[in-house]
Order: sequence, then structure tokens, then C-alpha cells
Amino acid sequence: MTIALFPGSFDPITNGHIETAKKAAQIFEKVYLVAMTNTSKHYLFSPAERADFARDALKDIANIEVLEKPDEITVDLAHELKAKAIVRGVRNSADFRYEQEIAGINKRLAPDINTVLLFSSPENSFVASSMIKELARFDKDVSQFLPEKAAKALRKKLNNEYAE
Repeated sequence: MTIALFPGSFDPITNGHIETAKKAAQIFEKVYLVAMTNTSKHYLFSPAERADFARDALKDIANIEVLEKPDEITVDLAHELKAKAIVRGVRNSADFRYEQEIAGINKRLAPDINTVLLFSSPENSFVASSMIKELARFDKDVSQFLPEKAAKALRKKLNNEYAE
């Protein structure tokens, strides 16, 4: 069985992430989408919430399993899950450069694991969780960029944040 790991922050999961996960599910027999932690980011949602949004959005895709593993290194998790590939979504040339650097480090740490870059469609090429959160903070409708459950949770979280 060909297994892939699709790691990410997913804070929150976007339609671009969903697109990448679906593409990976067409290529690999099993895809683990995993809510992880990037120590340079500040999170709005917990790993459990981020995984829940992904589970809801991908519930109809049988070969995708959503996990939360906030305290692991990607290549170690790939070995644990017996994944032979790490899937990453690429929106633009800046993403490509960043992902190329990560892939290089991962290859040195785990020579047996390959990185597969999947390019986003034009309609998702500009969608980033950080930008979506910024729009939502200014009370803009972000439902066109996020799965429904994530969009509602973002609105609720930011309304509660500003009410305090």
C-alpha cells in the first residue's frame, strides 16, 4: 500500500488544503492529513479543533485519515505511519522555494522518504490561512475560502475574542 503524509498547520484548513488532500487521495492508496505544529506560528485553533475541521471537510474521502500530532517531527511521523511520501501543496514560486528547502532537509534526515509537491489551481493560488484570518478579523466574509465548519468556527472564535 502506498501511504502519504500530508502535514500542515491547517489553522484553519482552507479550500486549497482540501484541494491538495483530494489530489493526494487520487495518487496514494492512503493519505494521512495531520495537524502539526510549526513553532514559528501562533495558532488560533487547537490541534484537536484543526483536525476536527479537516475531518468534517474530508469525511467523504475514504482513503484520507485525519490525525493530530502537534509534537512530532514530520519525517519521524512519516516513519511511524509507514509513509513513503510527504505531500505538500504549492501555490506560487515563494511556496516552491520554501518547500524545496524543507524537502532538502527532510531528505537528509530521512533518505527513504520523498516529497511530492502538488500545485494548486488558480482559484486557490492566493489562499493562505494567515490572510483569511486577517480578512475575518476585519469582519469580511471568508466562507468562499474555507470549508463551512471552519468558516463558522473562525467567525465564532474572532467574535468571542473581540467581545472579551
